[in-house]
Amino acid sequence: MLTSRGVTRITRRAINTKKPSALFSTVAPALSRATLPAAGKPRQSANARPLQRPSILIRFFRAARTYATESKAAVGSVKTVIGAVVDVQFDNENLPPILNALEVQDFSGGRLVLEVASHLGENSVRTIAMDGTEGLVRGTKVIDTGAPILVPVGHATLGRIMNVIGEPIDERGPIKGVKMLPIHADPPPFVDQSTTAEVLETGIKVVDLLAPYARGGKIGLFGGAGVGKTVLIQELINNVAKAHGGFSIFCGVGERTREGNDLYHEMIETGVINLEGESKVALVFGQMNEPPGARARVALTGLTIAEYFRDEEGQDVLLFIDNIFRFTQAGSEVSALLGRIPSARFMSQPFAVAQVFTGYEGKLVPLKDTIRSFKEILSGQHDSVPESAFYMSGTIEDVKAKAEQLAKEMSGN
Repeated sequence: MLTSRGVTRITRRAINTKKPSALFSTVAPALSRATLPAAGKPRQSANARPLQRPSILIRFFRAARTYATESKAAVGSVKTVIGAVVDVQFDNENLPPILNALEVQDFSGGRLVLEVASHLGENSVRTIAMDGTEGLVRGTKVIDTGAPILVPVGHATLGRIMNVIGEPIDERGPIKGVKMLPIHADPPPFVDQSTTAEVLETGIKVVDLLAPYARGGKIGLFGGAGVGKTVLIQELINNVAKAHGGFSIFCGVGERTREGNDLYHEMIETGVINLEGESKVALVFGQMNEPPGARARVALTGLTIAEYFRDEEGQDVLLFIDNIFRFTQAGSEVSALLGRIPSARFMSQPFAVAQVFTGYEGKLVPLKDTIRSFKEILSGQHDSVPESAFYMSGTIEDVKAKAEQLAKEMSGN
């Protein structure tokens, strides 16, 4: 729960797991405090404490976006389209920073947003599309927005269904009069967080008795398909909305369209979503049929909405991600599309029993050499060594010798 007295922070990294799971995540506030809601009426949180360090609050919001940076709108054109990966060529050296959002102009498929993933050189950047690229052709005009992806936040998002770029997909019209925030931001520093441990009362007997949820903590619901993970999430949203008066943000990462539709109508029936008045939940979906870029970023969209209620309104907020396995899967797909598959070549080692098959003599590597070698690799001392030199080598000295041999062979040719 994004509470006004949390104990931990949420990171923007997926939780490594190989089982399908739903994540119930809670986040500590930047500062425990009473704040003014959007309507301007003072609202005192039940557990709020006086603001002791206003300078920290100022620094926190000034540094809200540190990953992407504002820049002048550069104009480029599509150079290459390979599925969800789009290379964009710019006319000058004013390249957009990493994680900036680019918008494709005059695209027949509607609004298409690209997120900068890497700089390729020669005034080109490689981007990941947040929607389908069918119909996109070379030469199409692309404009740098000068900022990362911006999404709407605030009370106007409650009761609405949005996609990864904050556009409503519930056919209830645009979301008007809202503040826009970037999806990339730093978490609050540990020094600004409360260390008081509290239990969140969920109203579910088996949870409160056997596995109580801590305010400001993270909870993972692990289980196979069809065992009731999403059902439990729906009950938690309903109970917290009625018992605590807090808000909930539901992120459907890789959800089936049918599941999202059923969830929406069930929330209307239970009163969590009120089509005529204020609702208690906002829904953000990156569905199963969408590109990996959308599925990998939709959790950050939901997190941005939740952080607004936590930081600027002092509200208690629950953030649900269903499910975290598809979130990590989307991240793996994006890495594969960008060619960032991590190397495991140095983990290979010639075995004596396999010499007849590999042609390499077996190597026994002492533990000290293994630890030293990996420390040197992680520190970047061997970044200049070709990747092929790490394959079927023992110690790092063997790798260096193999690299020298490969260099001689290349120079001889």
